[in-house]
Amino acid sequence: MTTLITGGTGKTGIRLARLIHAAGHPVLLTSRKGVAPDPFKVADGNIDKVYLVAPVVLDILPVVKPFIELAISKGVKKFVLLSASQMDKGSIYVGKIHEYLVERGVENTVLQNFGGFYLSSIRENNEIFSVTRDGPIPLIGADDIAKAAYDALFATNSANTDYFLIGPELFSYTEACSDLSLEFKQRMRLSQAAALLSETLGRKISHRHLTNDEEIAIFHQSGIPQERAAGLNHGESLIAEGAEEALVRHVKAITGVDKLKDHLEANKHLWIKE
Repeated sequence: MTTLITGGTGKTGIRLARLIHAAGHPVLLTSRKGVAPDPFKVADGNIDKVYLVAPVVLDILPVVKPFIELAISKGVKKFVLLSASQMDKGSIYVGKIHEYLVERGVENTVLQNFGGFYLSSIRENNEIFSVTRDGPIPLIGADDIAKAAYDALFATNSANTDYFLIGPELFSYTEACSDLSLEFKQRMRLSQAAALLSETLGRKISHRHLTNDEEIAIFHQSGIPQERAAGLNHGESLIAEGAEEALVRHVKAITGVDKLKDHLEANKHLWIKE
């Protein structure tokens, strides 16, 4: 049987596809950009597992629900959903999909992580920005997320629960650096991040602390809908209060192996302006 990967051209999707292919299992990739064919027509109903990466739409369930229903009608038995920290079952955005999968009674595993997007600001302005202050955050590499997804997809029995994906270190954006390349799907603490990134790139990278209104405006200007931008800002505000660190202590966790400093050194070309 075949595994369908939505968001198959993304950082975790393509890595997951390589793992599945290397293990000798059939795999089919689709894209959230709509450039791939209808997977169920291509695969003739042989799909039994789905790695689900949701599109960036705040009111997500009406968008994804028809796909879930189609998948179930075509014989899909197991879903692995890529979610985000602080998005519990039934909460906003992907939390609604999590809740629906549970209600439908299908096998499911939810992998929670946290993403960032500071590639352009470091290349162009030598800065990262947030309202997180020095709130500690675990980070994890895309390879680790892909491995967790693979294990969940091919486990004999689904966990029917959610796991929080964390890395081996806690950093502030001040101490380390944000996930500019999207290789790391977890947010870190921002001033330590800037210090490590400055050392790696050989130029000064600063962490600019924003007000909530300033960050919402930046999110909105980057194309994120206003309501979604406000939701992202709220999550980062909670990070400043230690929400991510507290979450790590109270969840079922899968710990990654990537080290931040090694990751920055291996990928420093991503932050160099051409």
